[in-house]
Amino acid sequence: MATNEMTLTPEGRAKLIEELEWREGEKNAEIIEAIKEARAQGDLSENAEYDAAKEEQAKNVARINEIRQIISTARVVEMATGELSVSLGCTVELADAKGKKTSYTIVGTTETDVLANRISNDSPVGAAAIGHVVGDVISYTTPSGKTRELTITNITR
Repeated sequence: MATNEMTLTPEGRAKLIEELEWREGEKNAEIIEAIKEARAQGDLSENAEYDAAKEEQAKNVARINEIRQIISTARVVEMATGELSVSLGCTVELADAKGKKTSYTIVGTTETDVLANRISNDSPVGAAAIGHVVGDVISYTTPSGKTRELTITNITR
């Protein structure tokens, strides 16, 4: 199975490690306790609480394995120094032709959060912005096939 290389910011890697520790510790202990309580109720063949706890345990183990895989294979990109150009971890302010401004933080694919304006470096806007500096006009194609242009007005780390 071919996989694309994942890229993480140092902050994103730290969050994954924190989640892994929580899932292996506190979350796992909660699930084990729920299984013990369900077993104490007797007949396991028709015990919905037991089935739910076992399903939750399986989901937790799957997520633990996924996080371990990401941490072991992802490339952690440090913030660049020197001339300020768009890179992973930067917040970039973009303006359209009408002057409407929008800010995005460029992050790795596992760190995206559209509601918090955290977009992937693999997204159309993120990929187009990487490497550019303030004043550059970037062009990208939307999923619907339209070409859009935005001007980089500010970059912060």
